[in-house]
Amino acid sequence: MSDVRGGQPARVDGYTELRDYAVIGDGRCVALIARDGAVDWLAWPDLDSPTLFAAVLDHARGGRFLLRPEGSYTASRRYLPGTNVLETTFTTTDGTVRVTDALTLPDTSSLAPARELVRRIEGLAGSVPMRWSVQPRFGYGSRAPHLTYRAGVHVVTSGPEAVAVCAWNAGEPQPDPDAVVSRFRADVGTRAVLALSYAHREPLVLPTRADCEARLDRTIATWRQWAGSRTYAGPWREAVLRSALALKLLVFAPSGAVAAAATCSLPEELGGERNWDYRFSWIRDSAFTLNAFLKLACAPEATGYFWWLMHASQLTHPRLRVLYRLDGGARAPEKTLALSGYRGSTPVRIGNAAADQLQLDTYGELLQTAWLYTTAGHRLDADIARRLAQTADFVCSTWQQPDTGIWEVRSAPGHFTQSKMMCWVALDRALDLAERRLIPDRRASRWRRERQAIAEFIDDRCFSLRLNSYVRSADSDELDAGLLLGLLHGYRSPGDPRMRGTVAAIQQALQNGPYVSRYLGADGVTGSEGAFLACSFWLAEALALCGRADEAAVLMDQLVALANDVGLYSEEIDPTTGEFLGNLPQGLSHLALISAACAIGEATR
Repeated sequence: MSDVRGGQPARVDGYTELRDYAVIGDGRCVALIARDGAVDWLAWPDLDSPTLFAAVLDHARGGRFLLRPEGSYTASRRYLPGTNVLETTFTTTDGTVRVTDALTLPDTSSLAPARELVRRIEGLAGSVPMRWSVQPRFGYGSRAPHLTYRAGVHVVTSGPEAVAVCAWNAGEPQPDPDAVVSRFRADVGTRAVLALSYAHREPLVLPTRADCEARLDRTIATWRQWAGSRTYAGPWREAVLRSALALKLLVFAPSGAVAAAATCSLPEELGGERNWDYRFSWIRDSAFTLNAFLKLACAPEATGYFWWLMHASQLTHPRLRVLYRLDGGARAPEKTLALSGYRGSTPVRIGNAAADQLQLDTYGELLQTAWLYTTAGHRLDADIARRLAQTADFVCSTWQQPDTGIWEVRSAPGHFTQSKMMCWVALDRALDLAERRLIPDRRASRWRRERQAIAEFIDDRCFSLRLNSYVRSADSDELDAGLLLGLLHGYRSPGDPRMRGTVAAIQQALQNGPYVSRYLGADGVTGSEGAFLACSFWLAEALALCGRADEAAVLMDQLVALANDVGLYSEEIDPTTGEFLGNLPQGLSHLALISAACAIGEATR
């Protein structure tokens, strides 16, 4: 991405804007790094583990890893091309310093730490006074660290966890009293290295400087090799490739699951209570996820994700959970942490009570995902084929129930139109799979009858003649951007007058420039929220499918410009201020960008 220069980053009450974060990762965990060089979020050993640094949720108690020049400076940054390795350049009146940050990828050529964060500091001009401090706060800030000294290295421990703070040419580290701190000068032509080495219930590896730097260089090369294998050549290629790299950060390599986001409880409204944990894998995202992997020639990721999805869903078959843990587990009890929240946004939650909801749209997403997998030339084994047929049977018995819908309302369940549309999609895809002899067809006649019954329900009770649009729920007059998925997933064709009317109505009621709100109406949670970025990309894709490719491209240009300086998106944006809202990086935002870019590219060829 382009290198964007700006003034010294400002913090308000200890917090930086969410837009000012970049992310790095290694396929198992993710760190958030602010423009001012502070690592304000890192969960170890895994993406969904308790945090070592969580200053983004409590600047006083969360813990962070600071690294910056003394005095005033300007900061510019970029990802090294084709990588998830961050490069930040600090410019001061005394000179210029470059910091390269990476969570290094696994290494089998030498004894390596279980997890490792490496920060390389290079003096480019002059002589710049620098300072750094490692302030670990284990367990979401709940456990005080214990500082020790082993073999000339400062080690911070808490229960079964240990972190070695390694420093080379970066001053003499000192304990102070529950942190490790130091100052040094970055002179032109010099190079310093800081590294955090982590262990959990295993021996702590104290790496050498040479091994740390070698792993950093191999990490850069590995990322570039992966990015270079992506075959997308359509419009907005740079944004699509950065989205692919962001999505890759959310792939939990040990299982193949894809997390919805890397963080928890970043607010959808500043000071509000819409703060959720997104470090799980949502069935809602599955079709977009698999389609993105297939479009971008990510065959190992596509296969790994599909089989993770099949195995995770087997645990609760025939009912689907809304979300699953990254290890495939089905429990995600919601708890509140004793943290002050990002800029006072409380409660700070981990876990997600939505896991226990009934969301009927998930069944359509699951069958759509299986259908996409098979249309790409893959086969289903006999057990999976039987389970998919049983899922279609379950939809036949369940579609008439009220549910909480795609947006996981915490008000009373309702008959949400998008949920019914996806039940129709589930049965339609099951029929196609059966006709191709990929799943058993013993109940196909029932699937066909219930598919027709669902369509009649939707057209009789979920369409407003006054609005000339499908509506949010049966017998209502509210609109919902989720209805666009009826078009994107094939409930009706792009030429269908009712779908075209729905697109027009959503534009009129929910669109504000490039921003699209999810819905207008109560959902059981107080407060408001920003514009939901995925909905904006869905609208761009819908316009392309409806033959309005030029209009779609204009909207897409506007949306691509809304990314932060390193090409990342959160869940939402405040249309008034442009501030990022919600967890980040948000997988669905990047998935929707990839899907829209591909659709517009196909429409304009």
